[in-house]
Amino acid sequence: MTNSNSRQSEYPVDPLFLDRWSPRAFDGGAMPHEHLLTILDAAHWAPSASNQQPWRFVYAHKDSENWPLFVELLVEANQRWAKNASVLLFVISRSYNISREGEKKPSGTHSFDAGAAWFSLAMQAHLLGYHAHGMAGILKDQIVEKLDVPDGYKVEAAVAIGTMTDKGVLPDDLAEREVPSKRLPLSDVAFEGRFIVKAD
Repeated sequence: MTNSNSRQSEYPVDPLFLDRWSPRAFDGGAMPHEHLLTILDAAHWAPSASNQQPWRFVYAHKDSENWPLFVELLVEANQRWAKNASVLLFVISRSYNISREGEKKPSGTHSFDAGAAWFSLAMQAHLLGYHAHGMAGILKDQIVEKLDVPDGYKVEAAVAIGTMTDKGVLPDDLAEREVPSKRLPLSDVAFEGRFIVKAD
């Protein structure tokens, strides 16, 4: 087992996986553009889905002209804290593959593949000293409209990236939750031979 970041794994995983988590307390500082490009470059080296690479990222830096819009495209509960991140971005996936003949065919794994890219992004951010917090609480229809997302693409999630600071910057209800979360026992999520229904 591994102990790190107030967490304990059941088996000897690398501490990197325990140290990565999703805080809400960010210091609002600027991120050098080169750091964001490094994070995005790592993301686009995720497993490529037969080199279809269906993930796309649309981003805004804090204090840029696009920042107020990106904040507004989050649900209000996420706006409360994500406004203090350094970068906001939306993860979008292409819902079709393109054959060698140029034919579009539905993809059954585009969300799965975008998830792999998101995790690569989160880990590279962590390695650079930042934290990345993924969010499902977004206004998807408005994102499609206001960010010109074309047909055939699905808005998956948002990500706030920034430098963690003291939880005292958060409203009291969020500050109480500002701790690395635990995980279900491995036996509740991994089954040999057949699916086993566990109580949720």
